[in-house]
Amino acid sequence: MTLNGLACGIVFLGVVTALVIHFITDIPMPTMVGILSGAVTNTPGLGAAQQAFTDMTGTSNETIALGYAVAYPLGVVGIILSMLFVRYIFHISFEKETEQLEAENDVHNSEATPISLVVKNPALFGRKVMELGAFLEHRQYVISRIWRKKSNKVEIVTGNTILDEDDKIFVITTEHDAETIKTFVGPEIEMDRKQWIPAESAFVSRRILVTKPELTGSRLGDLQLRRLHGINVTRVNRAGVELVATQGLQLQVGDRVTVVGSELAVDKVSTILGNSMKRLNEPNLIPIFIGIALGIILGSIPFTVPGIPQPIKLGLAGGPLVVSILLSRFGYRYKLVTYTTQSANLMLREIGITMFLACVGLSAGDGFVDTIVNKGGFAWIGYGFIITMLPLLIIGFAGRYFFKLNYFTLMGLLAGSTTDPPALAYANATAGNDAPAVGYATVYPLTMFLRVLTAQLMILFFC
Repeated sequence: MTLNGLACGIVFLGVVTALVIHFITDIPMPTMVGILSGAVTNTPGLGAAQQAFTDMTGTSNETIALGYAVAYPLGVVGIILSMLFVRYIFHISFEKETEQLEAENDVHNSEATPISLVVKNPALFGRKVMELGAFLEHRQYVISRIWRKKSNKVEIVTGNTILDEDDKIFVITTEHDAETIKTFVGPEIEMDRKQWIPAESAFVSRRILVTKPELTGSRLGDLQLRRLHGINVTRVNRAGVELVATQGLQLQVGDRVTVVGSELAVDKVSTILGNSMKRLNEPNLIPIFIGIALGIILGSIPFTVPGIPQPIKLGLAGGPLVVSILLSRFGYRYKLVTYTTQSANLMLREIGITMFLACVGLSAGDGFVDTIVNKGGFAWIGYGFIITMLPLLIIGFAGRYFFKLNYFTLMGLLAGSTTDPPALAYANATAGNDAPAVGYATVYPLTMFLRVLTAQLMILFFC
C-alpha cells in the first residue's frame, strides 16, 4: 500500500507539472501529453493519448509522437539521475541497506525451511501426527520423516504415525512458524539432510515437475498422494520461491514438487504429475491470445464519466493489462495454463515494444529534426526533463525521509512508477539483489493503468 501510494503520487505530480508548464508556455495539450509520456518513458500512455485524440476529433496529431520522441532520451537519463541524487543526499551505504533488507526478510520470510527436531513434549508421546493439527492450527508445516529411537530406522510419516519420546522428526516449515513448532515439539538438532535418507534406505527424494494442464488449480490435499501412494510432498518451488506443501496449496503448471518415498511410489507420482520438461518448453499460446482478445474487447468498451465530454477507454494497453492480471490470478480456476518460459515471455515483450516504437518512429521521424531546430524542440526537451525529475525527487525524498524505505526498494519504486526497464536494469545491477525488481513489480500494474487513464483525461479535458 505504501509503495503504490507513493507511485500514485509520482504519477499525479507528473500530471500537475505538465499542466503547469502547459498553462505557462501555451504549448498545445496534445504536444504536452506526448512530452509527458516521453518524460516518464511510458509508451502505452502515448498510444492511449493518440487513440483518445483520434476518437474525439477524427484526425491524428503528429505532435503527440514528436513530443514523446523528443523527451524520451532524457527521460531515461533523468530517472537514473534521480536515484543518484537520493543516494547522494541521504549518504546511502549499500552495506547498511543490505543488512536492513536481510533483517526485514528474516521477519517476513514465508519460504520453506527444513529443521530437525527431537520429540520432548510429554503431551505428544503416543499421539498420532494427524492430531498435531489441532495444537498447531494456522501454522504451515509438513512432517516428512521420522527417525525411530527404538529401531534406529528412518520412516516416512503418515497421518497415523505415532510419536514417541526422543524420536527425531524432519519438518518443513516457514521461518515465521519455526520457533512455535520448536517450542511445542522439542529442541532443534543439527542433522545433515543426507542422514534423513541413509544409503541403505529404500527412500528417495526427487523433484517432480507439474506439467499436466488438468492439475492446474487442484489442491495438493485433494490428490491424496500420501494416503494412496505412501509418499510425502514436502516443498513446492514456484518461480524460484520455496513454498511449504500444505494441503490447501493449489498447484500450477511449472511447479517443482519435492517428493519423498520409495522409488516405486515416487515414479508413480511422477506419472500422475506429468514431469515432462518437453511439455514445459512448449508455449501455451491459447491463453495468451484469449487474454489479448479479451483485453482488446475490454479496452474498447467506453466508460462514460460525468463532466467529461467523451467516454474513456482503457485502450489497447490498459485492457490487456487488466485482463492479464485477472488471468494470472484466477485463470487456474478455469484450467487456463498461464505458464510461459522466461525466454518466450521476454521475446513477446521485446517484439511488441519494438514494433510499437518502430511505428512511432515512422510517424514522428519525418518532422523530428525540423521540430528540434525550428519549432522549439529544445525547450520541449527541457520541459520533459523537469517532468521527469521533479516528481521523482519529491517522492524519492519523502519515501526515504518519512517512510524509511530501503534504498534498493526505493530504486524499484522510482523505476516502476515510470515503467522504465532500463532504469530497473540499472537498479538491479547496482543493488545486486532482487529488491528493486520486487519494488518495480509491486507498483507497475497500478502505475501503467494510471498513466493510460491520465493521458486520455488530459486530452479529453483540455483539447
